[in-house]
Amino acid sequence: MLGLIQRVSEAQVRVLDEVVGEIGPGLLLFLGVEKKDSLAQVDKLLNKVLNYRLFGDDKDHMNLSLLDVGGELLVVSQFTLAADTKKGLRASFSSAAAPEDAKSLYQLFVERAAQSVIVQTGRFGADMKVSLVNDGPVTFMLSA
Repeated sequence: MLGLIQRVSEAQVRVLDEVVGEIGPGLLLFLGVEKKDSLAQVDKLLNKVLNYRLFGDDKDHMNLSLLDVGGELLVVSQFTLAADTKKGLRASFSSAAAPEDAKSLYQLFVERAAQSVIVQTGRFGADMKVSLVNDGPVTFMLSA
């Protein structure tokens, strides 16, 4: 399971002309699910996302987590994170989970995250338009 997190001052996801998810200060998470992923990876990545220290403390050092600052979380499914880009000029998605498997792990991730923070989402499998204000910029690639 892969997660690209960005510290944002705001972010939103649109499907067609409808805003389906929107947050203020917090994290935008692009979530990629791979074939090998299971409940263990959901829990491991969720722990990292919630507790990763990327918010500034009183000395502006990245010592605070999403939980520490009471930030919001916007979770957007993104199967392209599971792409193998090592060879050639076209990505291979052979390691990406099948859509039905990915959707169930994505939904489980969202449900568990919502037990700790305010969560908004995109729409799984939809053509989404994501807009954000990256605060920093601060962006990290996490894996479980």
